[in-house]
Amino acid sequence: MKSERDDTPVLITEAARSYEEEFAARKRKYVTMMLLRFPCLVLAAMFHDTWWLALGFVLLSIPLPWAAVLIANDRPPRKAEQVNRYQRTPNAIEGPGHSVIEG
Repeated sequence: MKSERDDTPVLITEAARSYEEEFAARKRKYVTMMLLRFPCLVLAAMFHDTWWLALGFVLLSIPLPWAAVLIANDRPPRKAEQVNRYQRTPNAIEGPGHSVIEG
């Protein structure tokens, strides 16, 4: 019985990022979004005389932790791509003509 498995080598030049790199990128996004909350609260305190502007900054800062957690916990979707296999031309090593010696 012939195996269904394809044994040709797979090119990994476009491999996905490692788990550690992806996790570090998600942590950076989380920290950035959480750091954006602090200026919103400071601006709300600075504009306490203009109640609608202060309220706007406070309302802007409320969903930031929720969004930061959702974005930090969300892994990027896997790519549904065809596997890039090495294709060699049949004449790459051998010349076009073969002389056969019969003996």
